[in-house]
Parts: sequence; structure tokens; C-alpha cells
Amino acid sequence: MRISTTPDDTPAFDDLSREVALTCDAEGKLTWVDARAREVLDARPGKALRAMAAQGTEDKVDKLLVQARDERVNGWELILCRGDVPTTFAFRARPHQGGVLLVGSLVPEDYGHALEQVSTTLSELSALHRETEGQRRELKRRADELARLNQELSESNRGMRSLHAALDEKAEGLHRAAEIKNRVVANVSHEFRTPLHSILGLSKVLLNPINGPLSAEQEKQVTFIRNSADSLFELVNDLLDLSKVEAGKATLRHSHFVVHDLLASLRGMMRPLVPEGSPVELRLVEPAEPLEMETDETRLSQVLRNLVSNAVKFTEAGHVTVSATPGPRDTVIFTVKDTGIGIAPKDHELIFEEFSQLDSHLQRKVKGTGLGLPLARRLVELLGGTLTLQSKLGEGSTFTVTIPRVHVEVSEMAGLAERSQHLEPGRAPVLVLEDDRQTLFLYEKYLARSGFQVIPVRSTDEARKVLQRVRPAAMVLDVMLEGETSWNFLAEMKNGEATRDIPILVVTVTDREQKARALGADEFWLKPVDEVRLQRKLQELARSGPVERILIIDDDDVHRYLLKQLLKDMPYALLEAAGGVDGVRQAREQVPQLIFLDFILPDITAFDVLDELKSDPRTREIPVILHTSHELREDERARLAHETSAILSKHTLSREVAISRIRDALAKAGLGSHIPQEGRRG
Repeated sequence: MRISTTPDDTPAFDDLSREVALTCDAEGKLTWVDARAREVLDARPGKALRAMAAQGTEDKVDKLLVQARDERVNGWELILCRGDVPTTFAFRARPHQGGVLLVGSLVPEDYGHALEQVSTTLSELSALHRETEGQRRELKRRADELARLNQELSESNRGMRSLHAALDEKAEGLHRAAEIKNRVVANVSHEFRTPLHSILGLSKVLLNPINGPLSAEQEKQVTFIRNSADSLFELVNDLLDLSKVEAGKATLRHSHFVVHDLLASLRGMMRPLVPEGSPVELRLVEPAEPLEMETDETRLSQVLRNLVSNAVKFTEAGHVTVSATPGPRDTVIFTVKDTGIGIAPKDHELIFEEFSQLDSHLQRKVKGTGLGLPLARRLVELLGGTLTLQSKLGEGSTFTVTIPRVHVEVSEMAGLAERSQHLEPGRAPVLVLEDDRQTLFLYEKYLARSGFQVIPVRSTDEARKVLQRVRPAAMVLDVMLEGETSWNFLAEMKNGEATRDIPILVVTVTDREQKARALGADEFWLKPVDEVRLQRKLQELARSGPVERILIIDDDDVHRYLLKQLLKDMPYALLEAAGGVDGVRQAREQVPQLIFLDFILPDITAFDVLDELKSDPRTREIPVILHTSHELREDERARLAHETSAILSKHTLSREVAISRIRDALAKAGLGSHIPQEGRRG
């Protein structure tokens, strides 16, 4: 669209114009003004420009005129008034014929408002800056405070570390002292037993009439000697048992027995304490139904003997009753109740402290050791139960023993044995020959985390039976077993045709490494076993056996036959699978040392087979050679090259290529040193 202008448009443009033009002489008087200046400012020639300035801004006009007489000036703001109305102009000026030529642009009102807003905003920003500065100073103060606190914490931490180090040193010293004490007690107890046996034996000989009569006085003296030796022998036995329990070396011998038989044996053992005519009667109350238990019968009998002996000592007349009843949650409750002098409630815990004895007329008479009850409580806890007391002075005492009918170790061992009957596909079996149940539980805990399944056996006969149905990936062997050693078993395994290649790790408390290695052990350690070290060593041993089995997974019968023909003279057992699912199953069960995998399978893809193998701890390390007649895409080839040891074409496969790729793959998997030479068997 074109806009044309005519002279008639001039007033309209003038109305929209915001500029005024003026000229001044050297003194600042107007010499010429345009129409806009006349209309807007009421400016007239001869009028002083300074007189038109708003009050207080006259100096600014003078400065403009002085500067503009010498040079060009731009953007000089002046506030000029027409009457009482101030108006802001932005002037440009330059020298002109000894005076000054000025052109001013009227500053719009909205610009003035904008300036006011800017001024307000600047004020707010200034206030915000002051507030921010105050916050910054506060933050700096807090940072300084935090730095000071951090310094104090650091110093406290150093002090705590020093304290912990001192406590660790003290604890280590106490531990050493406790070990020395236990060792001394054990050694001294053992050393005491020999002369005590002699004293007891000789006193028995002296009291036997066959060896010659003794006078009444001599017989009385020898009887005193024998009774003192019996007391000392009891003290030595208690000390030895207590030191074993405290050192964690007390062993349990679990057996299956009936409570009736236990109480009958107790009656026979306690008969010397309550002979006929004694004012104290020993009563045994059997359970209404036959009650079977599976725990350490010897330890349980020792606890009951200590409790009955203690009850008889502090019962002047009346009875001591021993009873057994089934308890809640498959427990058995034994109670020993007497009609003796009783124990004050404040002393209930004191009597379970070692060498603690209560002051009473009976205590001064019987002179106990102060070890029977503490030992009884420790043994009950060892059996997984509790020993409690109910008693008052003058009302007798009731000791209650509550223990599991089947010891927890027996239950756990039964569960472990049950689990070992069913081999898990994803776990390599490890035969552990160990007679200590706690150690077996530790082995299962350690090895389960590394993809192994523990097959526990506690004797060499059990181990031989297990080997008839399971070929373990490795063995862990303790040579010091209860009632036998396993040296002959180790030699048998390493000399046997079917078992010589099974890696064996000997772990025992006896330093006989030279003998173990001479008999063929692959590794020898002293107990205790470190978890991480055991896991790494078994993973290493389980993979370093001879190359015996190669699995071929291919749905093409002809190609499986051709591949077997290529490898027929090699010392490998060739396993076959016509599908991916069956191939994965055989890989888990047979654990071959190498797998030939066809890319095209009828049921699942080769990638699925690889994923299944890699997700299984037992098969993830088996090298895989892919053989195919399929033209692989670049992405397929790249992935397979990453997940397999080699990619072979069926069309170009030869005996030499196959054997070469097998050796390369096995060597890469860490089995190269165990590959038999071509043409040899066994």
C-alpha cells in the first residue's frame, strides 16, 4: 500500500512531532525558534534560554551552552517550563555562527514513568543488596562457626581414635590374658588329673582288704584322703569344662536317646550321694509318655548331676525330686526341686557366678567349689536352653532346665543334608568332609554366596557313598576327624581313575602341608578359613580340572555327526543336544569344558542360550564356539563376538580349524595347561 503526502498533511505531522529547534547567541539569548518551540515552550527570540529552565536546573543550561559553543553535544537532558508546567527534553547541540544551535526531543510521559519505576526498582535492588549482604555476613559467621565446630569435631575424632586404639589394645591384652588363663587352666587341669588318678587308685588299693587289713584309724585316714581326692578331681573336671566353654572349644556329641534311660542312669550315678538310711530321698518322676531327645546326652546328664548334687548338699532332710515333661515349642523341661534351706532372691544371680558361695551353716559344712552351678548354666546355654531358679529362704529351691528336644545343630545339619540330596542346577557341588557341625554351617554360608552347593559328610565312609552318585567340582577335606584321619581317603582319591582329577583343598588344624601335598592335595590351609580366600580358591580349583566333556548344541543330525567325526580321535567325551533348552539343561548338569553352539535352533535363539548360560554361576565361564551356515548381520556378529570365543562357518569347518579353535578357547578360559595332546586318551 502506497501512502502519498501533500502539503495539506503538514499540520498533521507537526502535531505528531516531538522536536523543537532553537538557536542562541553566545550569551544564551534565543535568536531563532521554530513553530514547535513557540507552541510548546512559548519561546521567542530575545528570551534567555536560562530563564526557561525549571527552578534548580539553570546551571545545567549554562553548562550545555558553554560546552556546545566548543563541540557537539548529544543526549543532554533539560527541564524547560511553559508557565508552571515542566517538560523534559533531550537536546543535541553544536556550535553555530558564534552561538549554539539546539534541537530537542520531547521525552514522553511513559518514559518518565519508566524512570520512576527504574528508580523504584533500583531502590528495591539496593535494599535487597543490603539484605543479601547481611545474609552473606551471617552465612560467613555461621561458616566460621561450622569451621570451628568441625575443627573441634576433628580433634574429638582424633581423641576418639586414640581412645579406640587404646581400647583395642586393652581388649587384645584382655583377650590374650583370657587365652593364657584358659590355656593355663586346661594344662594345669590335665596335669592335676594324673596324680589324682594315682591317689584315687592307691587309696582304693589300700582300702581293699585283699591287700592287707588296716587299723580303724588308718582306714579312716585313707577314706579322708580318697574323699578329698574325689573333691579335688571334681573341681579339676569343672575347671576344665568351664575353660573349654569360655574358650568356645566345648564340643557337642549329639545322640538319640530316651529320657527314661537318662533318668535311670542318673539314679545309678547319684546313689552314693543318698545311701540307704539317708534323711534325704531322691525321687525321679518320668514323663507320662516315652520322650525321645536328640542332643548331647553326656552334657545334659552333667547338668542334672550338678543340680542334684547341689540340692542334696543343701537339704538336711526331706527329698530331692527330678522330673521331666514335654515343654512348649518342641522343648523338654527338667526340674530339680528340693526341700532344703532355700536361697534369698537377692542371691539368685550370685550363685551362678564362678567361685561364689553363700554363707550358711551347711555351706561351712559341705565346702563346695562354687563352680557347679556356673558350669551348669553355661552347659545349658551350649545346649540351646535356659536354666532358671525359684527359691526363698527356708522354702527349698527349684531349678528349671528348658532345652530343645532336638538340638538346633542337629536340625540345621538335617536340613543341610536334606538339601544336599537334591543338586541345584545353578550350583557346582563341593564335597566337604568335616566332622564339626559349626564348621560345616560356615562352609555352607560362605560357599552359597559364590554359586556352590555344599555336600556335607562327616566321615570317609559317607564321602565314598556320596561319590557314587555325585561328581563334585571340588572337595574340602579335614584330615583330623573324630575317630579317624582322612589321609588314606586323600591318597585314595588322588590314585583313583575316576577321582584323581577332582581338586582337593585340605583345611585342618594340624600343620602337615608337606604330607598333604605329597598325597596329592591341590591346596593346603590351616584353620580358621577366610571366607573370601575360600571362595576365590574354590572358583579357581573348580575350573582348573582336565578337559573331559564338549557339548554340541545343534538341531542338524548330519552336522552333529560330521563334527563328532572331526573330533573322534580327540580325548573328549562329546555330548549332544538337539535344541537350546536341552542344551542349557545338559550344560548345567554335565558342566562341559566347551560348548559348540549352532546359531539357528528350533526352540530358542542362540542369544537366549547364551543369556541362560551367562546367568548361571556354574555355566557362565564355559567358553562357547558358535558355528553356523547363516549369514550374520553386523550387529549380530558384534554381539556374538563379545559373548563367544569364536565364530566358525559350517561350510569351511575342518578338523584342523576345529582343534585350533578348541585349544584357543580353552586356553583363554584358563584350561589350556590341562588340554591333552591330540591323539591321546585319558
